[in-house]
Amino acid sequence: MKEKKIVQTAGRDQLGGFAPTFAHLNDDVLFGEVWNEEAISVKTKCIITVVSLMASGITDSSLSYHLQNAKAHGVTRQEIVAIITHATMYVGWPKGWAVFRLAKEVWNEDQPVLTEKEKFENSLFFPIGEPNPYGEYFVGQSYLAPVSTEQVPVYNVTFEPGCRNNWHIHHAKSGGGQMLICVGGRGYYQERGKEAVEMTPGTVINIPAEVKHWHGAASDEWFSHLALEIDGTETSTEWLEPVDDEAYGKLK
Repeated sequence: MKEKKIVQTAGRDQLGGFAPTFAHLNDDVLFGEVWNEEAISVKTKCIITVVSLMASGITDSSLSYHLQNAKAHGVTRQEIVAIITHATMYVGWPKGWAVFRLAKEVWNEDQPVLTEKEKFENSLFFPIGEPNPYGEYFVGQSYLAPVSTEQVPVYNVTFEPGCRNNWHIHHAKSGGGQMLICVGGRGYYQERGKEAVEMTPGTVINIPAEVKHWHGAASDEWFSHLALEIDGTETSTEWLEPVDDEAYGKLK
């Protein structure tokens, strides 16, 4: 099938009154004749042009235009990545970085739209894991990912905005309790009879055994903390009533 004819008017639009000969060469010769020469496809010409500009170190709006033109004529994201990577081996690493920044913007809409969960997980060092099997003791959705199940059990617990666990107590005849280390987002920890403590990345909370408490996300932010189970004898967890909605709603 015959390709659609390339038509360009930028020369006359921008320089027609100032440099009419240059405008003619740009619109009629370069784009009118050379770009419409049929020995090679327009897609191939787009690739050649991008590589030529890249090799010359040109990374301004003209390269952005030709990257957009390449995409419009069938160059896929996978192809442009391979083209730029290959050319980088010959024209230099800094040029490759510069062109990739422009190409990423042009092909950006080809990227899958991330969910809020995926965006938050991308900001964490630890995985979010699967829906929390202890969800019946939580208000809202939480997730659990084992980090270590040997020596010291460590789990990453993630709370969606507004999610918090019920009041609970870690019982132990001796030792026991729990340590929380915030690794992402913002949340709260509260002991019975005390003010809630805001938790942000790096906050460490030590919870002795037999202390009634709860922890969870702020109402408008995701929240993740590592939970370290402290060794003890005859340990167990007693789950109690949910956190009062009105009291939780006052936390900012």
